[in-house]
Amino acid sequence: MATSKRAGQALRRAHVIGAGLAGLSAALRLAASGRSQVQLHEAAGHAGGRCRSFHDELLDAVIDNGNHLLLSGNRSAMSYLAEIGAAETLYAAPEAAFPFFELESGSGWTVRPNRGLLPWWIFDPARRVPETSALDYLAALRLAFAEPMATVAQCLSGRRHLYRRFWEPLAVAVLNTAADEAAARLLWPVLVETLGRGGAASRPCIAKAGLSASFIDPALKRLGERGAEIGYSRRLRALEIVDGRVVQLDFVQGPIAAQPGDVVILALPPARVVELLEGARVPLESRAIVNAHFRLAAEPALPEDLPFLGLVGGTAHWLFRRGAIVSVTVSAADALAELDNDAIAMRLWADVAKALALPGAAMPAVRVVKEKRATFAQVPSALAMRARAQTQLANLFLAGDWTDTGLPATIEGAVRSGHLAAAAVLDS
Repeated sequence: MATSKRAGQALRRAHVIGAGLAGLSAALRLAASGRSQVQLHEAAGHAGGRCRSFHDELLDAVIDNGNHLLLSGNRSAMSYLAEIGAAETLYAAPEAAFPFFELESGSGWTVRPNRGLLPWWIFDPARRVPETSALDYLAALRLAFAEPMATVAQCLSGRRHLYRRFWEPLAVAVLNTAADEAAARLLWPVLVETLGRGGAASRPCIAKAGLSASFIDPALKRLGERGAEIGYSRRLRALEIVDGRVVQLDFVQGPIAAQPGDVVILALPPARVVELLEGARVPLESRAIVNAHFRLAAEPALPEDLPFLGLVGGTAHWLFRRGAIVSVTVSAADALAELDNDAIAMRLWADVAKALALPGAAMPAVRVVKEKRATFAQVPSALAMRARAQTQLANLFLAGDWTDTGLPATIEGAVRSGHLAAAAVLDS
């Protein structure tokens, strides 16, 4: 049991503040180590943060608060799912295939990387973006040598058709930042870990039943099995710091003393970290994501029989299907998020109706979900503001997709941040 003693000594406590993916992944690693008694504190009444599902009464269906597409090469996310016994809850496409639909022209295509490391698929017109050549794809190597302030557009926009029909949609989805301001250096490690390892590492993966069923509920169960304590509606108001270490955590419900040897992991958004740590250097500028979920009369057919579709040339960026629920995502959606929900729904339904060949169809029941501070703005100037897991305080550590993982603020980045924080605690 995690509450037992090790080598004759009581286990130290690890207070993990925040039960999003970063906090959960850190808590799981610490609980599994047998060296810490984990106490997980969450300000909300539920775990998951921005990665969760809920039952929507209007749609009478379980929907995710945001749509997420993973790739089989996301090693941290896949390790996390294996650790909590939830690997089978993901749908994994049998091969790497990314279907797109251009809303203006009504044309579609599928980008289909081959399984091996040698990317011979770029020489096959049937596998690449229309009106592109094999030479166009080699421009991606510019990302590897990008200057610190270079943007994705500066590196890749020279190949017009490939940029508009593949690189720009990919970059906006991954970085949640417009390609003409998104940091080129953040896109490169994603390509290295997925497309750079061939089609076997690039197969699309989607939660079958929902994000909570895949990432949250099994994690909470595993933490309980490992003796972790989980408390909800526990908002941390302040940290008491003495002689370079946290000695007390002041929650709304009352203070908790941090004993010698105890550690604290803040797995919180950057704005909350600044509230708790005066003078903390974090990226505060953010970008929004807007999602809309439509209940159709029947499950629609999509190209390649895959449960997602990239959309080019409209407002919506990606379309996802789960039964009769069709969901669309708009990244870097600050301007769209300022509109009222009815206006957003009408605009996005126009794209959905085109993509699904439903001309003139009345808009069905819809739920619009806005995340106005979904991720930090992943622009070049923000990269230097990302904090490392170890802080200047001896027993305080940081986790979160905004920390310095070397990856963008994605599910993969959030999980890896938790793993890095746990490793820093165990090494300290």
